[in-house]
Amino acid sequence: MKVAVDASVLVGLINPRDHRRLQAMELHDALIAAEAELVYFDCAIAEAISTVARRLEEKNRRAEVEAALDDLNARIPADAVTWILPDAPRLFREVLRIIRSSSGALNFNDALIALACRERGIEAIASFDEDFDQVDWLRRLARAEDLKG
Repeated sequence: MKVAVDASVLVGLINPRDHRRLQAMELHDALIAAEAELVYFDCAIAEAISTVARRLEEKNRRAEVEAALDDLNARIPADAVTWILPDAPRLFREVLRIIRSSSGALNFNDALIALACRERGIEAIASFDEDFDQVDWLRRLARAEDLKG
């Protein structure tokens, strides 16, 4: 089973003090145990890095940014990244259609990720973002228990 990993889960994995850290770790461990093929999209990684850096900076924990980046790099080396941002020009109109159909609940990255999953036959996404529940062709996995369904 191929599973895309959303920024919300990545944030929990690389930020040791994130409020969803335990949930992210348990979900990630369950995916590994289930031998899922984890797919890491470039835009999800960029969003996770930006979110973690901003949160750490806001909490005056700038010294922890480097460790978070090291953790991310150890988990997801550059050659393991699936690059979909180059597809954005081709998918732009469809991305906007999805954003409109969700009344803006899905942002640009989420809509692009959803389309990338559809094109690549990826049927599940590891995400804490309930907005992905609006995407007909994706099953959202938010907890380890979701793998059993």
